[in-house]
Amino acid sequence: MVLTKEEKQNLENGGYRLVGEHEHSAVKICRWTKKSLLDKEICYKQKFYEDIHGIKTHRCLQMTPSLPFCDNKCVFCWRNSEINSPEWRGAVDDPSEILDEAIESQRKLLSGFKGNPKANKRKWEEAQNPNLSAISLDGEPTLYPKISDLIEECYRRDITPFLVSNGQNPQVLTEIKEPAQLYISTVAPDKKTYINVCRPLVSNPWENLIQSLELLPSFDCVKVLRLTLVKDLSLKDPSGFSKLIKKADPDFVEPKGYVAVGHSRERLGTSFMPTHSEIKKFSKKLAELSGYEIVDEFKPSRVVLLS
Repeated sequence: MVLTKEEKQNLENGGYRLVGEHEHSAVKICRWTKKSLLDKEICYKQKFYEDIHGIKTHRCLQMTPSLPFCDNKCVFCWRNSEINSPEWRGAVDDPSEILDEAIESQRKLLSGFKGNPKANKRKWEEAQNPNLSAISLDGEPTLYPKISDLIEECYRRDITPFLVSNGQNPQVLTEIKEPAQLYISTVAPDKKTYINVCRPLVSNPWENLIQSLELLPSFDCVKVLRLTLVKDLSLKDPSGFSKLIKKADPDFVEPKGYVAVGHSRERLGTSFMPTHSEIKKFSKKLAELSGYEIVDEFKPSRVVLLS
């Protein structure tokens, strides 16, 4: 076990449920899942990609197979990055075990909605069997030695796998079973900014990212660049970002504003949060330079979709 008892308790207090024999995996209910069950709002993933994948916010399994393992300690990360390890240590749980326990833990976390008179009972029933796995909750999933098998297991269960990676392991990307949708977090327009914002724990981090971006055109799945934009840190140089977009040639680009939540509030604050109008203004410039166009937006998450 890598996590201490105190670290585990802090995670559970924050809504995480550790799963698997060796507890390197976890699940956590997204607030948008809760909102959807109450018929309030859906998340931007459903708004942007439902027509492609048929996914629903209330049927999303937000999970990670690599909770304490990550190559970066990004300043904007809402997680406790102090527990991050860039190398895998300890035993490895099988994907079937992880998914079994993740789904069961999610059901327990959602059990209270069954008796909530404001909850949509049809949605609650459907939520018992997720049809989307957002492999992005915490850590870097490409560090999980059986990530390809996990993607395969999702397909076997008719769960659409979305994989979010920081692009620090291009070799893994060359060997991986393709997810339905692959995100590469592209959070800086240049090497200096990347190192300042992502605080990498490995050597050659910028070069690793560039190599991953250059691999994207070889993928047949839906490909997305997610630009996490922090005011006064990475919300700059649309020309630099446009060059990375042209290199990766993704299907979509998501310029998304940083939000001061979780542990990121200890490193940054609300003054680093761009408004949605600032993100949209930046996105318009990005579209002009990259040849993409704005096709959607979601103000509550301060995100714009380029295609």
